[in-house]
Amino acid sequence: MKRRISQSAASPRVKAEHGTSLLTAFREIRELIVHGRLSPGTWILEAELAERLNMSRTPIRGAIHWLQREGYILEHRNAKKSRMIVAPLTKEDANELYIIIGRLEGIAARGVAVLPAAERKDICSQLQKLNDRLEVISKDRDAPPGEIFENDRAFHRLIIKYGAGARLTTLHKAIEPQTERYWRLYASSIIKDLYLSVAEHTEVIRAIHAGDPDRVETGLQVNWLKGSERLGRVIEIFGERGSW
Repeated sequence: MKRRISQSAASPRVKAEHGTSLLTAFREIRELIVHGRLSPGTWILEAELAERLNMSRTPIRGAIHWLQREGYILEHRNAKKSRMIVAPLTKEDANELYIIIGRLEGIAARGVAVLPAAERKDICSQLQKLNDRLEVISKDRDAPPGEIFENDRAFHRLIIKYGAGARLTTLHKAIEPQTERYWRLYASSIIKDLYLSVAEHTEVIRAIHAGDPDRVETGLQVNWLKGSERLGRVIEIFGERGSW
């Protein structure tokens, strides 16, 4: 049986100003989904969300349809009726998302690789600092999963910051939260393989330093593809969240 939204989990909120926008509703519901506060498989009930977020039902309704178009929410049908649910986390979905974001970051990385040498050196220094912290975590494994995620995300966002234009950045922002869902729910189970991601990051840094667009694009795509494979093995062990 699908779980209903827990009202007790909601923290008190100040009443939203009149005319709260569709974008605000979209972002707030997406955050609940990405951070697992609306877990995979949870029923999406418009009235309960409106009460939980202290908003009118109009932006909530629009946000639900928007989130459905982006893949965060699905329509679940059976013989008697249909319901909107938080999209399950599956191997197939993760693989598709990781391929897409790997392509986007690979394109951005090409832009980084053709920057002047002095700029590339500074970017490599920033990337190396983040990767060094991930390497420390990979050895002691005492850091909380959230710190792993924040450092890894910061690494990839630097690639976008320095190599992507406005359109590519917009596409990346649309996909990144969907990959974040997987990271946050499965991160604690893939710490043992973190050293592999660190090595892949090292290759990306070296390619940027060398100013080799083909090499750095390949490096980013490999990092995401291998990450998808590692995640897939974890999902096989622990199951696909929300697919019961």
